Amino acid sequence: MSIKPTTHVLIVDDDHRIRAMLARFLTDHGLKVSQAGDGRAMFSVCETARIDVIVLDIMMPGEDGLSLWPRMRGQSSVPIILLTAMSGDTDRIIGLEIGADDYVVKPFNPRELLARIRAVTRRLGAASINAERPVATIYEFAGWLLNSSRRTLTSPAGALTDLTSGEFDLLATFLEFPQRVLTRDQLLDLAHGRMSEAIDRSIDVQISRLRRKIEADPQDPAFIKTIRNEGYFFAIPVTLQQDLAMRIKV
Repeated sequence: MSIKPTTHVLIVDDDHRIRAMLARFLTDHGLKVSQAGDGRAMFSVCETARIDVIVLDIMMPGEDGLSLWPRMRGQSSVPIILLTAMSGDTDRIIGLEIGADDYVVKPFNPRELLARIRAVTRRLGAASINAERPVATIYEFAGWLLNSSRRTLTSPAGALTDLTSGEFDLLATFLEFPQRVLTRDQLLDLAHGRMSEAIDRSIDVQISRLRRKIEADPQDPAFIKTIRNEGYFFAIPVTLQQDLAMRIKV
């Protein structure tokens, strides 16, 4: 699958050799690439250009990626892929725990990063992943409204709820297949695309984070139920809306 030439990637790394190497490789594969050596340069680029994906190194002198990530997320929902030197199974999901959209462990093959960028842009740009999925603008459950075109989630009180793109795609998958058991493999395929070396625990981490944002009691969830040895189950009915006047029960 090719990436649209308009996809604009920002590489943020203090090592100019890594930036230059990745810029050449990604440009050769049809992407537009900008570079930044630190957080100040990253924000400067984002103020003057439309960025589709940020590749952010965690280990940088001064303000590192872990501190830059929440600052960027407070200003924009642009997908962020973390570059990390962490290698253990527990450490390898820390990027997902803090809300990043994906991560790549150093040392890595540039083709792996390209695949991750493709997966992120595919998730955000696809109108549908599966022909079985219903087409709708708004999903409603227990007073919550998820707008699939605007990619927003509104609480019953009318407040916007901040979700990472990964959390949004995960919740959208549950709403598209309500009251149906979905395995971790199915959730990885439907919500995230099949990523190389995907770890099933990454789904558990994101579901835990999602529950904290939408459940009244995350320890005793009413919406996303765990089905032992099987997967997860969105337990309540979902209403699909083409507009505010049209509702279709599923």
